[in-house]
Amino acid sequence: MNRAPIEGSRILITGATGQFARPLVSAYAATAQVFAAARYGKQEDHDAIAALGAIPVRIDLSHPESLSALPDVEFVINAAVAKSGDFERDLRDNAEGVGHLMAKVRNARAFLHISTTGVYAYEGHRPRKENDALGDNHRAMFPTYSIAKIAAECVVRFAAAAFDLPAIIARMSVPYGDDGGWPYFHLLAMQNHQPITVHPERPNFYNPLHVDDYIEKMPYLLGAASCDAMTTNLGGSQMVALEEWCAHIGERTGLVPIFEEQANAFGSLAIDTTLMHALIGETKVDWRDGIDRMLQARLQDGIVLS
Repeated sequence: MNRAPIEGSRILITGATGQFARPLVSAYAATAQVFAAARYGKQEDHDAIAALGAIPVRIDLSHPESLSALPDVEFVINAAVAKSGDFERDLRDNAEGVGHLMAKVRNARAFLHISTTGVYAYEGHRPRKENDALGDNHRAMFPTYSIAKIAAECVVRFAAAAFDLPAIIARMSVPYGDDGGWPYFHLLAMQNHQPITVHPERPNFYNPLHVDDYIEKMPYLLGAASCDAMTTNLGGSQMVALEEWCAHIGERTGLVPIFEEQANAFGSLAIDTTLMHALIGETKVDWRDGIDRMLQARLQDGIVLS
């Protein structure tokens, strides 16, 4: 396994104000010069990112001219995403946008593009491999998301070869932490006695990825970048059912999950971790520990742990 030497380097992280990217900004700003790129529609987001020790940079991937604000960098983690529901806008922002971005940073040492397991076609409980069939998986909730993400992956592969820019595509499964991610939203649903929608072909398996693990693994993904722009799954090493983590939340809090089966709900999206483990090794945070830490962080919200 190769690890990119990000300490002391210049790193660009896009989508910096999002749930996934903000912890990366916070973690890496302690040892590297981090340029945190986002639209920054709210001044408080700009100020919060600056308070982490990063350098906020206002860009908008739907406006390529805004990329002139970006400095030269050594490493790029592209976590920007648009999911407005408008196909013209979301294809432009996600697919064309990543092409313009890669053209701008073509001299970087490595480019990591964060994609999603939502690009896979639904195939029941079988863990998905990187060469499995793609499909419009997330249409029911996010009409443009899966298709725009598939299009973006195609552009990344083209741009990596065209610009001789080492790149890698990571299809991510269920990132979560103390303040965000699917388990957190399920906790909120349980607190408010709201139903949790599940696919009828139960249980529904995923590979939840704790924030501590993805902070540690990003440099290894950057270290695996090449001009062939390989694609790898990215998730926790443990396959866990949605129903199982909701039951664990219930055991620890006394809250009761209410499941509502719907045929168009997201179904199982477990991943085959063979290539991922070869590139970056196994993840370390046990999903139960990650959930418990999330619950501990929510004590101020009236959560009572058993």
